[in-house]
Amino acid sequence: MADPIARFRRWFAQAQAAGIEQPEAMAVATVDGSARPAVRMVLLKQVDRDGFVFYTNARSRKGRELAATPRAALVFHWGRLGKQVRVEGRTREVSAAEADAYWASRPRASQLAALASEQSAPLATRAQLLATWRALARRYRGAPVPRPAHWTGYRVIPDAIEFWTHRDHRLHDRELFTRARRGWRQTRLQP
Repeated sequence: MADPIARFRRWFAQAQAAGIEQPEAMAVATVDGSARPAVRMVLLKQVDRDGFVFYTNARSRKGRELAATPRAALVFHWGRLGKQVRVEGRTREVSAAEADAYWASRPRASQLAALASEQSAPLATRAQLLATWRALARRYRGAPVPRPAHWTGYRVIPDAIEFWTHRDHRLHDRELFTRARRGWRQTRLQP
């Protein structure tokens, strides 16, 4: 039986080997309580048998939307390779231990930025954000930057993964994998 996670890893490795800038960049779509969609770019930080992981502020718009409706859709597009991958599934927060481990791997300046930003909240001026960042840099000089409790990761547990390959005359290849009771069911789709 075909394994879409293994295929994703192969395609991702091809994107890396091709020198594509930020092959880990993905669009993530969520919906609010009125089913209004929102999409934004984030970075994939881990993929394994359990799903696709990204990190963000749980108080951000996407964090609030995922709390209310724990489902998301992802898209990876590697235009130079003529490939894209779509993922749809339910979401859940990663464990505190996973979030801590990833937080510890981040550059210090990025840790400070996550601590300084109330992501998605209105901001009077950019100078205000930079002043907060500088104050936090002074406060934690010589000390570890603590992970805020509201800064966490989300795992998208796929129900469906579609692989799209560009072909001439817009006769693209599309293969859809849907989770079955045991493993995955594979279906070819019209372009």
